[in-house]
Amino acid sequence: MKTKLQMQTKSKSNLILEQSVKRILQELGMDSEREGLVKTPKRVAESLRFLTRGYREDPSQILLKAAFSEKYNQMVLVKDIDFYSLCEHHLLPFYGKCHVAYIPNGKVVGLSKLPRVVNAFARRLQVQERLTQEIASAIETIIKPRGVGVVIEAFHLCMAMRGVEKQNAYATTSEMLGIFESHERTRLEFLSFIRRDVSK
Repeated sequence: MKTKLQMQTKSKSNLILEQSVKRILQELGMDSEREGLVKTPKRVAESLRFLTRGYREDPSQILLKAAFSEKYNQMVLVKDIDFYSLCEHHLLPFYGKCHVAYIPNGKVVGLSKLPRVVNAFARRLQVQERLTQEIASAIETIIKPRGVGVVIEAFHLCMAMRGVEKQNAYATTSEMLGIFESHERTRLEFLSFIRRDVSK
C-alpha cells in the first residue's frame, strides 16, 4: 500500500510532466488552451507513465517466483509474443513479435512469465538490440538453462514516419546463448519453428 508521501511525490511528478508537455505544445506553436488540447498534457503524462512502467517491474522477480524443478530437457518455445516499446532516440514506438526459447537444465518457468518478462523490458526506453539481449540474459541468469534463444522482428515508426520514411522495413535481431550458440542443429531447430510461411 502506498504511503501518503509516495502519493504526494507521484502527484508532484505528474504535475511536472503535465507542465512539460504543455510547454512543448506551446513551443510547437499550439494553443494549449484549445478545447482539443486542454487535457492533452494530462493524457500524455499518464500515457508515458504507462509506456515506461517496465522501469518499475523486476524481470528477475517475475522469473524467480515461477521457476520450479522439472526433468524436462527439450526445447521450450513461446513464439509470436506481441510487444510495444519506445525508441529511446526519438520516443516513437517500435513494435512487433518476440520469440523466446530455452532448453531447461533442471528448472522450468511458468510459460506465461516469458511474455511478462518481454513486456517488463519492452516498457522502457529501448533500442531493439539491447531489448533482445536483456530478455535472453535475464532468462539465462535466473533459471540457468542449457541455452537461450531470442529473436525479435519489429517495425520502427522512427524509420517509417521520419528519416528515411520506409514503411515496409522490418528489423530482426537475435541473441543466442549456451547451446543455441554452440550447437548449429539446436539453433536451426529454433529458427525453423519460428520461420513464417510467406506464401500464406
